[in-house]
Amino acid sequence: MQEEPKVEPFSEFEEAKKIRRRKLLPWWMKVFIWIFILFGFMVVMSLIFGILGYQFGLALYGLETNEPYSVIGLIVIGLYALKAATALGLWFEKDWAINFGIVDAILGTVICLGIMIVPHVSNYIGPMIRLEFVFLLPYLGRLLKIKKDWEVNG
Repeated sequence: MQEEPKVEPFSEFEEAKKIRRRKLLPWWMKVFIWIFILFGFMVVMSLIFGILGYQFGLALYGLETNEPYSVIGLIVIGLYALKAATALGLWFEKDWAINFGIVDAILGTVICLGIMIVPHVSNYIGPMIRLEFVFLLPYLGRLLKIKKDWEVNG
């Protein structure tokens, strides 16, 4: 004999309280999502052009190179790929997107801090604050703030 599934009373009201995950994202994050989706296409193009022997500038978080298939080049391409995957996940409201975003923001913050500290250790005198760092902190803060609501509205 098969049991019928239990239906919680008033469950339809619980479903009605759910909001679309995309609405949890502020406008500035939506702008950056589209920028990094575009960069995701550029990642693919950079890999293709790199195979064909072209050289072009790659830079992120203070890591810069003109060689796409160098260690720094592959790290920068990988970071852009992570950002593109995160942007796609956030836009399409995937369960894993917030966690990818948090990892992306923490990794970016650590790299930025490293790039800002290394010149001081090597006797470079002068302030160096990366512009990306200024955006990473609110990005991380917002992701941490909406994480619970993102999971509830899944």
